[in-house]
Amino acid sequence: MSQALPASPFLCVGIKFAQIPIMKVSSIACRFTALLLRPNNPLFAKSRALPCASCRRLSTASSEAPEMDAFMEKLKNYEKIGVPKGAGTDSCDGFDLGRMRRLLHTLGNPQSKFKALHIAGTKGKGSTAAFISSILRAEGYSVGCYTSPHIRSIRERITLGTSGEAVSGKSLDSHFHKIKDELDIAIEREKGHLSQFEVFTAIALSLFAEERVQFAVVEAGLGGARDATNVFTSSDLAAAIITNIGEEHLAALGGSLQSIAVAKSGIIKEERPLVLGGPFLPHIESMIRDKALSLCSPVVSASDPGNRSVLKGFSGAYQVPHQLCDILLMIESDLHVSIELFDLQLRLLGTHQLQNAVTATCAALCLREQGWRLSDTSIRAGLESAYLVGRSQFLTSKEADKLGLPGATILLDGAHTKESAQALFDMVNMAYCDARLVVVVAMANDKDHTGFARALLSRGCLEAVCFTEVDIAGDRSRTTSSSVLKCSWIKACREMDVGFLDCRAANYELIEDQFPESSRNMGSESILFVEGSLVDSIRFGHEVLGAKSATGSGIIVVTGSLHIVSAVLGCLET
Repeated sequence: MSQALPASPFLCVGIKFAQIPIMKVSSIACRFTALLLRPNNPLFAKSRALPCASCRRLSTASSEAPEMDAFMEKLKNYEKIGVPKGAGTDSCDGFDLGRMRRLLHTLGNPQSKFKALHIAGTKGKGSTAAFISSILRAEGYSVGCYTSPHIRSIRERITLGTSGEAVSGKSLDSHFHKIKDELDIAIEREKGHLSQFEVFTAIALSLFAEERVQFAVVEAGLGGARDATNVFTSSDLAAAIITNIGEEHLAALGGSLQSIAVAKSGIIKEERPLVLGGPFLPHIESMIRDKALSLCSPVVSASDPGNRSVLKGFSGAYQVPHQLCDILLMIESDLHVSIELFDLQLRLLGTHQLQNAVTATCAALCLREQGWRLSDTSIRAGLESAYLVGRSQFLTSKEADKLGLPGATILLDGAHTKESAQALFDMVNMAYCDARLVVVVAMANDKDHTGFARALLSRGCLEAVCFTEVDIAGDRSRTTSSSVLKCSWIKACREMDVGFLDCRAANYELIEDQFPESSRNMGSESILFVEGSLVDSIRFGHEVLGAKSATGSGIIVVTGSLHIVSAVLGCLET
């Protein structure tokens, strides 16, 4: 069986493993899985009996507010059906932001009752929101935070007050009933065009106003210019933040990096500071800075040449992994801000999360420059306490035991783009050098599956990839079939000249007859490809890692979307 990785003070050291020829491993794995899938096998029965969200088709939209849930189910849900082409562009094809403004006017313009920090970007929005919210709470401010998507319950999208806890079902249901008549009026006036995201955004902003939060940290859903969250005026906005620009939602955002940059820069408001995360391609950053300049908005960049951030090591002591970092900022451009934070212990892992922490720190310094009380101590405390489920999340030994995998090291991460996949595996490389990996992957059908595969294959040390399927927003209409996903990985392998062994889903025998060219150059680096249910895939990965060495270590990486993370966590809730 595979063993848990050691919890040494710093894990960025070389780990050596006994090597067994891949053909022997694949033979062991194939025989094991064929045995596992026999209906009369106790292991098979145990695996199938294990409760799992993906098997139960659990609706992750449940908020413990049944009447609100029923109301929302009647509205159009683009997370389930997919976003129309051009919907996020500032054009005639874009979402009608006017209907969102009319809805909020009906509710008394709640977005004007607090100061907002509005976050757009391709990646890192949720983590940056978590860092900023945590910093503000550490200083004692009452904070509302609105993010998307959620992992288990739609309540997770709204956190309130000084605790950072998700809004309770009781509070959410109570507030919904207070404004239901106004929502009904707005929906009728807009002839049913208001979407689920628009209405829930309005509910969140209205709840923030009712709870008298001092700050609202709001993550844009798609793009920026035409997003339902882009309702703040200059007087409402404390700062706009753009984390980065990448090739995601290309069709919905105009088809190019330039059009994506235009869409996301739509959140910049006149004379309000703009915080840039980055790094950006030079021409993309120039476009965003030009927009800020046209609106007389000062720019503070987390990637400023005067900044220095250093990731010094990882620790897994007491089963609470963290990374040790320094953040040293000295910005002397549009605003003059500085801070020195040594030996930060961040619970969100990876160089990309360090960059998100720097971006959040820049935003905090912008607030301090505006006169808000924010001490270095609170900034440190906020950064160190920030945490997000499903982002580089290692299951505890108790959680692994509950899955029936004692001693397994299981990493959950919602990465679903080539950039986030690279960031994930950079983190694994630094924290667990040379660790052998099994990837369990499920993805939505609008993602770059081949690009995602290339990013993970470039890392090496992959023993197997298990392709599976999970619900997306409670439905399978946007789910990529495991067979289609596997074909994308086969394509990436052939392009990169990486050997693989492709096994049948039913009996996991080698299918050299279907892919004869894949078998000609199989060497010790060949990767085993299998298809199966989520539970079987994770168990299979555990056995493959164990087959390599009785004393070796390895990691099962569950990734491809936050929905597969949700499905695994669902197994732990029962």
